Amino acid sequence: MDIRKVKKLIELLEESDVAEIEIHEGEESVRISRASSMHPPMIPGAIPAAPASTEVGTAASPSAASTPEPGSELDGHIIRSPMVGTFYRAPSPGAKPFVSEGQSVSSGETLCIIEAMKILNQIESDKTGKVLEILVDNGQPVEYNEPLFVIG
Repeated sequence: MDIRKVKKLIELLEESDVAEIEIHEGEESVRISRASSMHPPMIPGAIPAAPASTEVGTAASPSAASTPEPGSELDGHIIRSPMVGTFYRAPSPGAKPFVSEGQSVSSGETLCIIEAMKILNQIESDKTGKVLEILVDNGQPVEYNEPLFVIG
């Protein structure tokens, strides 16, 4: 792949709200991502997930902010979805969920999986604390920046 094309893709990514782009040309491919320097552990064949949380009252971007229902304020640290996909609480059907409400979690611990384009992406806690609330049902579709968990 021509380096000029790669540079142009980087420029396009910087000018947009897109977090990651992957291009295939024949047998060659390139993936460009705005991922942080912290690399989470991966499931074999999974695409690394971008950091997935913001504090209550702040959002990654005003246009992408997902707001809770009117009248319900979430107290605690919110773990948000880094992508559009399907939310799964357990590694496989019938398996024990990664976490449940009231459970203590440590930073880096897997909270759930989001399946996007047949790829399973582990979502990890970026804060040590207790899972106060799980905001999404198993198998439910989620949007980018949608609140998933409240950690206290």
